Amino acid sequence: MIQSIAQKEFISTLRDRRFVVLSGLLLALLLAATLVGRGSYRTLQHERMVAQQTVNEQFHNQPNRHPHRVAHYGSFAFRPRAGLSFLDAGLDSFTGASVFLEAHQQNSVNFSQAQQSGSLIRFGELTVAFVLQVLVPLLIVFLCFSAFTEERETGTLKLLLSQGVSMRRVAWGKIAGYGRAVALVVGPALALAAWLLFGEEEFAHNPDVWVRLALFVAGYAVYFFLWIVGAVVVSARQRHARSALVLLLGCWMLGCIILPKATANLGATLFPTITKAQMDADVHEAAQKGINGHDPQDQRSAALKANLLKQYGVDSEEKLPVSVGGLVMAESEAYTSKVYQQHFADLTRTYERQNAISNWAGLLNPYQAIRPLSMGLAGSDFAHYVHFQQAAESYRYQLVQRLNGLQASMGYGDKERKLDAATWQAIPTFAYQAPPVGWALGYLLLPALALLLWAVGLSWLGLKLIDNTPVV
Repeated sequence: MIQSIAQKEFISTLRDRRFVVLSGLLLALLLAATLVGRGSYRTLQHERMVAQQTVNEQFHNQPNRHPHRVAHYGSFAFRPRAGLSFLDAGLDSFTGASVFLEAHQQNSVNFSQAQQSGSLIRFGELTVAFVLQVLVPLLIVFLCFSAFTEERETGTLKLLLSQGVSMRRVAWGKIAGYGRAVALVVGPALALAAWLLFGEEEFAHNPDVWVRLALFVAGYAVYFFLWIVGAVVVSARQRHARSALVLLLGCWMLGCIILPKATANLGATLFPTITKAQMDADVHEAAQKGINGHDPQDQRSAALKANLLKQYGVDSEEKLPVSVGGLVMAESEAYTSKVYQQHFADLTRTYERQNAISNWAGLLNPYQAIRPLSMGLAGSDFAHYVHFQQAAESYRYQLVQRLNGLQASMGYGDKERKLDAATWQAIPTFAYQAPPVGWALGYLLLPALALLLWAVGLSWLGLKLIDNTPVV
């Protein structure tokens, strides 16, 4: 009987002119967002790949130079786009694309798309995720608000129940029928996305991307199920279709528009962040307590020199087998990097506390559960951004310390000498490796749990309410 009801609802939905028009528009938006997002992804990915290759070649092709000059010449690290980021751009448009790697200075990731766009970007971008998270639930509202009210008003519900079918079975049949209709709208866009991924050689044989895509689809399937069940329950509990529609639209506005903004503002108020200028000033002030490699009169540098003389058993710097300047630079870099990492960790914890407010709100609002889950699986959330920045900083530190080691090995009088150009070609360039899906899931346990709790709780409580709903 459930299958018969589901088939009847599915066919009736396909015959509904409102559904045909709305689903047609929505499907067009989904396909357009998929194609445009993929085109933008390929363009940006190509530009960043070419830029990374260019700076790597420039670094390797430097002339004969002193190692410290090379450390100040530096290099760039460009963040590659994640494979599924064309479905959900997440924070990628706001977090920057490249970072300059140099000695004595830890730079932030700059040149985001938002910096080069107008103020309209604040209202969001037309991505597949935006359509799935915001517009598809709106379609479900208009599709399901009259699921029971229409049956009740025409008297067919009493006739159906008189044949021995329970209200719960009728509800499950309607949920299954509406689910098929929604899959008919969303399915082609996701199939196109999978086909586009399969067509790329770098992703065709990458199981990590396919696992992410499968979880991405499963997450949204649960999200749509929640909206369908909720809409059917509201329709069953309301006597008139108009009141059901108004209530569902209110829930949509509250969940998709009001609560996300309110919780974001609450997080920023409870855990305020400092400005970049203030953080740079704090790092600079704290770094002054370490060795200053550019100040020959620095007392800490003099103490290090004295220890070296004692260690090698000589009475003058000229007799040392190592360069004091290189070792001083290495000590200075180690201290300033430690200071920066401490301040960066504090700033990261502040942002994580802000995000935690929204993540915990997912227990009250399924939209705030699917949003971080979607970004995390697409590789465009805050955790993936921090992972790149830490990888870039780790490479910068290792690069600078390697150059400091080369300077130290040159011995006394190194400032008057240069190393051969082949030295720079032996230094490995920056190559970022994105974290696997298992790493990402560690940050997505709360949103995933919230979504599952909504699915179980709404199904149990909602259908229990339907059982206790009067027929007339």
